[in-house]
Amino acid sequence: MRLFNKQSGFTLIELIVIIAIVAVFAAIAVPNFLSYMPKHRLNGAARQVMGDLMAARMKAVSQNRRVKVFFYNDPVNQYKICDDANNNGTVADGEGDVQLKDIQDEYHDVTLTKSADPVFQPRGTVSPTTKITLSSTSDSSLIKYVKVAITGRVKIDDTP
Repeated sequence: MRLFNKQSGFTLIELIVIIAIVAVFAAIAVPNFLSYMPKHRLNGAARQVMGDLMAARMKAVSQNRRVKVFFYNDPVNQYKICDDANNNGTVADGEGDVQLKDIQDEYHDVTLTKSADPVFQPRGTVSPTTKITLSSTSDSSLIKYVKVAITGRVKIDDTP
């Protein structure tokens, strides 16, 4: 009667082969992943701006007062949300419950430009219609647009 000595586990050679295969896959995947990141950051920034604009609209409706979003030209990554606290019909920069937003806190390579500063009315409409252009400083071909229609609808678009 023969007794077999059954061994379990991996040999050193098997472990080295597996590590080499994983290293090859990682070398292929990392550059593809890094090239995807600017697009991912731009999409995230567009969603953040859209969400803030929608929140400004909801605030205008719920508080029955005008809410204005001021997009700065310098620095090109900041905007401020203000409301007409004194109900005089105009929203001054810094009036009311001020919320300062910096897009580059989360998305370091995204800049903003605007066609106008939108003012949301108590009925949910906006004047003037606005287009915010978000662009990536890492890849100049990456551009997103956040558009605000006169009805107050906010949407993200790839076309100007």
